[in-house]
Amino acid sequence: GLKDGSWTVLQLVEALGSCLENTDPRTRGRGIQLLSQVLLQCYSLLQEKEVLHLVLFYESRLQDHHLVIPSVLQGLRALSMCEALSPGLAVSVLKAIFQEVHVQSLLQLDRHTVYSIITNFMDTREEELKGLGADFTFGFIQVMDGEKDPRNLLVAFQIVRDLIAKNYALGPFVEELFEVTSCYFPIDFTPPPNDPHGIQREDLILSLRAVLASTPQFAEFLLPLLIEKMDSDLQSAKLDSLQTLTSCCAIYGQKELQEFLPSLWSSLRREVFQTSSEKVEAECLAALHAISACLSRSVLSSDTEDLLDSFLSSILQDCRHHLCEPDMKLVWPSAKLLQAAAGASLRAYHCVTRSVLPLLLEQYIKHPQSSQRRTIMEMLLGFLELQQKWGHMEEDESTLLSLQAPVCSVVFAALTDPSVQLQLVGIRALTVLGSLQGFLSPSDLELVVDHLIRLALHEEDSQSSEAAMEAAGSLAPIYPKVFSEHMVPRLEGELQSEREEESSRNLCSLWQRCLQALAAVSTHISIVRETIPVLLQHLQKMQKGSEARSAQDMVSVCQSLHRVALQCQGDAESCWYYHQTVVPCLLALAVQAAMQESTHSPLGRALLEEEVLAAMVPVFSAATTHLSPELAAQSVSHVVPLFLDGEVSFLSQNSFPCTFQPFEEGECLDAQRRLVALLMAIVCSLPRNVAIPQQERLLRELLALSCSCNCLFTATTAAKCFAGLVNKHQAGQQLDEILQLAVNRMEPSLAEGPHQMQALTLLLWVTKALVLRYHPLSSRLTDKLLALLGNTDLGPAAADGFSLLMAESPDVLHKGCHADVRIMFRQRFFTDNVPKLVQGFHGAGPDVKANYLKGLSHVLNHLPKPVLVMELPMLLSLLLEALSCSEHVVQLYTLSSPQIMSLHVDTLVTKFLSLTSSPSMAVRIAALRCAHALTSLPTIVLLPYKARVIRALAKPLDDKKRLVRKEAVAARGEW
Repeated sequence: GLKDGSWTVLQLVEALGSCLENTDPRTRGRGIQLLSQVLLQCYSLLQEKEVLHLVLFYESRLQDHHLVIPSVLQGLRALSMCEALSPGLAVSVLKAIFQEVHVQSLLQLDRHTVYSIITNFMDTREEELKGLGADFTFGFIQVMDGEKDPRNLLVAFQIVRDLIAKNYALGPFVEELFEVTSCYFPIDFTPPPNDPHGIQREDLILSLRAVLASTPQFAEFLLPLLIEKMDSDLQSAKLDSLQTLTSCCAIYGQKELQEFLPSLWSSLRREVFQTSSEKVEAECLAALHAISACLSRSVLSSDTEDLLDSFLSSILQDCRHHLCEPDMKLVWPSAKLLQAAAGASLRAYHCVTRSVLPLLLEQYIKHPQSSQRRTIMEMLLGFLELQQKWGHMEEDESTLLSLQAPVCSVVFAALTDPSVQLQLVGIRALTVLGSLQGFLSPSDLELVVDHLIRLALHEEDSQSSEAAMEAAGSLAPIYPKVFSEHMVPRLEGELQSEREEESSRNLCSLWQRCLQALAAVSTHISIVRETIPVLLQHLQKMQKGSEARSAQDMVSVCQSLHRVALQCQGDAESCWYYHQTVVPCLLALAVQAAMQESTHSPLGRALLEEEVLAAMVPVFSAATTHLSPELAAQSVSHVVPLFLDGEVSFLSQNSFPCTFQPFEEGECLDAQRRLVALLMAIVCSLPRNVAIPQQERLLRELLALSCSCNCLFTATTAAKCFAGLVNKHQAGQQLDEILQLAVNRMEPSLAEGPHQMQALTLLLWVTKALVLRYHPLSSRLTDKLLALLGNTDLGPAAADGFSLLMAESPDVLHKGCHADVRIMFRQRFFTDNVPKLVQGFHGAGPDVKANYLKGLSHVLNHLPKPVLVMELPMLLSLLLEALSCSEHVVQLYTLSSPQIMSLHVDTLVTKFLSLTSSPSMAVRIAALRCAHALTSLPTIVLLPYKARVIRALAKPLDDKKRLVRKEAVAARGEW
């Protein structure tokens, strides 16, 4: 009635008159409860005069019987949300609540109602409440004092934060406000199981921390409390105190910290020197960093003490001497403390490094052992990395600039030390020095290049060699001219000379390192323009050479080209230069080799071997994926006509002995057909919005080739290319027609004939392409695949095909090459097909049961673990029944959840122990691994089986196979 205007609130109050004036408090309570419930629904409709009368009525009822109070508070909550509230009424309501209601004697919900009233008024009547002055703060302190419920505390903490953030007057009640909130510190709350409110301990910790760290006025009370809790035996209390201290430093000035600095430093130092917890150490260092940053921010007047200087002096005094003892355990804690303090500001950095850097350089010379030098170099590296953080170096202040010569000398010395570990730290230090603008002189840079070439090519240990190449890649974009003029020509010279006198394995290794180094240094467009021609010329010479080059040599060059391609992807100019230089050249070499093979010439045959073509695929793919749509379209407009029409005009060398026609029939064209792998790499890596010329014709040619080619490598790459294009093809009639054509070609070939394997391969790849994009036909093709599991000939291969469907594919049909991959496709495939696999298993004959299990295990192996854990109870009975059939299934148990496994531990133990005697070594190993994995279940679940398992695992300790014995030792030891 109130909502449609047929009643007014005052009429409702009159109608309730007999209830509201009844002598029985329960009856009065019910009357007020009804009125309050109506107001909570209709508060927005009330007029100012109605609100005034209601407020006066409810205020008077706050003195009523305690049974009535909860309903009165609900009514006041409704009125606190009214826009028609007259000025002064909010203050009047709150005064009445503060005066008449003992809030902490109420139930949780009613206390929450009081907090809601206060929150509502603070949101809408801020100026009125501020007119109360400190009385409002005092009133709230009385309301909150003694609160225990976490739901209410979250609201109360928010009110305190608002009091401080919105500058309400705290008056003389700062300490009382601090006390009423800090009594909960540190939070000790564990939510009850199945808590419907979802309040976590972390919520309360963060909410309270936001209060304690909200004002410098709390500092004199809070800092002694934090120092006290840092000394607690509870790690959680230590961590909370340290994190709160870090938060406080963001708003404190040196005035707040001054009195407590000695105690704070003493506690932090003790914790870092003595703790065994990495978490506590990390929080101590963060807190020290925050204190140093806070002191750095303070503006100094001429008559005030520089607290940062004196604070850092005390840190140096307590830590510096430990840096002279690189073998002792306090050296690293001391270095970390100094680095934490120094990293807070440039001023702090200069203050610490003035004292520490000369000392470290002196200690490096003093200690001749490599292990000691490594420790000192790592500490030096820590301070160098801090300078990197500030970037620029002022000549008048920078200690590092004044020590340029000795620092370079020490780092260069580390690079020539026999210790690999010291070399590795030296290489990292060299990279940092190179990143500091203006630190290395031109002569230093030449020396850097010398060292990097020596380490990359001639250092025996591969770690140092790889690290030197990484360093060259990091420094090359900073000094492109130096690396282009000094490093690339020398690497090219080494490459040529080693190839000419290629005789020993060492020289071959050196040649490979030259290739890797050329690739590693190609991180700037000007260097890429130098290195790419070198690598391509090398490949051309290898193909033209009179003796047959090994396929592995060509693979090495392709791997280097691939690395350069990946490094170019971030820069559009490098990417396009790479693509238009490398793609035509490699295609020309491959086409040339294929034509020579067709005309029975022996030259360049290695280029057509599967491993070389497989190494070229990622080169083409990486060169294409990051092109802009316009440039990608330009490229594909040349590549597709090359394969469909033999259009060779865009290739770098286009005088060939015969026509290039890979899709034509004829045995002499087998070599040309193998190059479909390169077509696949390009067209399947294009952005989805790039149109492919003659796409329908291309799809038909690929389909025909994948079904009829005798060479499995060619048929597979054609099938993958077909699938890659189908996956990105726009939905519609054209796609439906080409898919129907594919089904019509596959079905007869799967039934019989010499190309069954080719047809199965095509079926698998097309199914995958459609499953990824949720195409309706995918279920029909999956059913065909499920039916093949019952086929004695194709069944095992079809079962392995489920792995292909679920796994990430490296060259096509993945997100990196812009494939259409929907989220959670694996979960959807699982839901749709696992029931069919289970049903098929139960209905299958004994000779093909294993196929269904194998397929199931592949699906489960690639399923996200949380999904697997949810579904495992449903599958467990089947898996246990089938356990002795398939080693794949045995290994599934290591994935599952402790809660579920605990329910079935008796069955599992029995099965695993019986399988440790299996005739198959692989099953014995898998069963032992599973028995080992069971030890991660709760001890109380395992104890009844302990003696039995240890006895049973004694037998495989004497197994005739070493690998089985090894697993048995590990499993039995854990039990």
